[in-house]
Amino acid sequence: MEVYTYSDARQRLACVLDAAASTGRVLIRRRDGSTFAVIPVHSTASPLDVPSISKPIGAAELVAAVREGRERVAAE
Repeated sequence: MEVYTYSDARQRLACVLDAAASTGRVLIRRRDGSTFAVIPVHSTASPLDVPSISKPIGAAELVAAVREGRERVAAE
């Protein structure tokens, strides 16, 4: 397990995160002696898994909603 100072961790954040991903845990120590752990979170769900809605909506209503949204964005 690697231990980084706060300054090193701030300057080399990508390296710290990579080390945490490969070893499972990295420690960051402040000047006052307090220590914090960086631990990767492994998600089992796919980022493409989204909850569906159960509304009886047809294609025409869906297209109308998309057009309305695009018109709002274009007006801003």
